[in-house]
Amino acid sequence: MNWEESDLSDEQKLTRQTCRAFIDDVVHPFIRANWRQEWSMDPEGRLPPEILEGADAIGIRTLAVPEEFGGTQLDPETEVQTFAIISEEIARGDSGLADKLVQNWKVSVLLRNLAPRHLQEEWFPRLIADPQFLLAHCLTEPRGASDRWLPYNVPEAAMQTRAARRDGGWVINGRKQFISNGYDASLYVVYANTDPSVGMLQGTSSFLVPRDTPGLTVTKCNETIGCRFMNNGEIVFEDCFVPDDHLLVAGDALSKAGIYFRPGKIIQAAKNLGVGVAAFERTSDYVQSYVQGGRILIKHQAVAIRLADMAMRIAAVRSLLVQAARAVDRKDPDGETLCNMAKVFASEEIMHVCQHAMELHGGNGAMLEFGIEKLFRDASIFLHMDATADISRLKIVKSMFPETAGRYAGPEA
Repeated sequence: MNWEESDLSDEQKLTRQTCRAFIDDVVHPFIRANWRQEWSMDPEGRLPPEILEGADAIGIRTLAVPEEFGGTQLDPETEVQTFAIISEEIARGDSGLADKLVQNWKVSVLLRNLAPRHLQEEWFPRLIADPQFLLAHCLTEPRGASDRWLPYNVPEAAMQTRAARRDGGWVINGRKQFISNGYDASLYVVYANTDPSVGMLQGTSSFLVPRDTPGLTVTKCNETIGCRFMNNGEIVFEDCFVPDDHLLVAGDALSKAGIYFRPGKIIQAAKNLGVGVAAFERTSDYVQSYVQGGRILIKHQAVAIRLADMAMRIAAVRSLLVQAARAVDRKDPDGETLCNMAKVFASEEIMHVCQHAMELHGGNGAMLEFGIEKLFRDASIFLHMDATADISRLKIVKSMFPETAGRYAGPEA
């Protein structure tokens, strides 16, 4: 149930093998030996630095950073597909670790395309030099999240976070929540309303804001049900001044962010797939070794049927994911539709896969030290990560029927 070998380049095959070895030799042993660590209320102490150092050593922490700065740059014609292959492998080990890493990839894509040269020269080398350096993308707010991305260009959708001009720069005020890597990132891309007189798509700008900027305060680490080895955070901006040259995109930042979001949907689906593959692998081993009613579990028809269902769902997710990743790499017109389809489909189908895994493990499935319930919890997070399933469905319809789909907010035209 892997990517077809004939479809992979030699580089992709080697990268996948390297990631798989890292997961099997480093990540899995850590998770098995330290299953209580996930529940530590000390965010800094959950994931030991050796894990990110290991990811750095095999070159997967700095994917998408240009080679001239020391990064691991992928073949641009198949970059999104390679992101998906690596994401699946890392999430097979732990989805929280995958979340940590992919934020670096996605924000690096954004910066290499949008950041002025002097900012790339300043920040990419710092990212390369420090294995614990993380990036974060600050969009979601208490009063608006994925609903903003339908999109409907009405005042109600505007960012609550505001940035106002001051001599030599901008002053940011507002709050961001549910930010992946938000608790421990060193550098943030922040979105703010810079022109309330126009629509959201014309009046939203993005800024590059270092963590130590006065007025930026990380207020909490969100204690989530799953994906707990990524520290999701909340951030407050109070008269936070950034110089003019830290403005990334003026006015149409949301439109320009498509280079971040389309690969992001593919990566989300691939991470979800990795969780499902882990659930299937562990369940298939279990039902072929555990005896119940005088025979191994797989010989019971009810068990065999569920295992087949898990395999079919995983195969279907992978098929749509591959199609969507290729479309995004090729910049096909249907890439927007397909990447959202893949994200939603994966989140719902893998949830079913992990439910089967829980139930086929019987009472062991609910035991923390057994680790199956962790996969179920991790899968549940994907239903609303990177847009909720319902909002994503509305986006799919709008991309398919842009002239007739509803606006979903504001007065009808």
